[in-house]
Amino acid sequence: MKKIKFLILTLALPFLSTTVSAQNKSYPFDIKISGKGDQSIIFIPGFASSGAVWDETKSNYEKDFTCYTLTMAGFAGIKPQPNATFTNWENSIVNYIKENKIEKPIIIGHSMGGGLALAIASDYPELIKKIVVVDALPCLQALINPAFTSTENPDCSQMVNQMTSLTEEQFHQIQTNSISRLVAETSKRELVVSWSISSDRKTFAEMYCDFINTDLRLKIKNIKCPSLILLEDSFKTVKPAIEEQYKNLNNANLQYSNKGLHFVMYDDKEWYLNQLNNFLN
Repeated sequence: MKKIKFLILTLALPFLSTTVSAQNKSYPFDIKISGKGDQSIIFIPGFASSGAVWDETKSNYEKDFTCYTLTMAGFAGIKPQPNATFTNWENSIVNYIKENKIEKPIIIGHSMGGGLALAIASDYPELIKKIVVVDALPCLQALINPAFTSTENPDCSQMVNQMTSLTEEQFHQIQTNSISRLVAETSKRELVVSWSISSDRKTFAEMYCDFINTDLRLKIKNIKCPSLILLEDSFKTVKPAIEEQYKNLNNANLQYSNKGLHFVMYDDKEWYLNQLNNFLN
């Protein structure tokens, strides 16, 4: 049970290039557009992470794809915006796709970004060509309680107060203490910590509270596009629970990495890229 609780914490946490300001378009994210291709990929990072988490991934695809890389407002040094909720962020990404006439994009999301990919493909099944979900689940709380039901308008004030009351030193220490259980690749640990500590504390708490209250298990039955689910090695120990969560996703292809932790793109890079190449091609 302790292991499962920790898995929940780890999942929730953590060419010419043009930067598009989220503020100008009222989108709750900044975007970097790179590469050139008729097919587009939208990259969504995980909780408190920068879009830079995809840099090594993008370098393999910018020749053939147009890449849109998001960093969500309030995370990794991006200016926060009000009304930070999972649903608002989902709808804003969808609006961006529609307003910019991005035809049938592929969405690749890590952690909470994977949850957003699942939500978008569920609610707008005709909009997306394919999704790749990197180490994310339809419902984090269901690992502890399969009968979990989400709460409408959860009260996140206590979590916000606790998070914002921490000193910089305390917050930095918490992130540093947890990083060895999130990233096995030691050369990447300081980078991931830097994204967390440069995130807005209020957004951090609000989105954590909202995300762990999210349950997509039923609605993923609406997904029509091919779906690749790439999971960390330790999830093999709770495989029945993982597969139970994804049972309503008809086109799901669940694959478990051979080593490493939550940041699969760093910890099992060769396996991860092979999976992506086979799926995208």
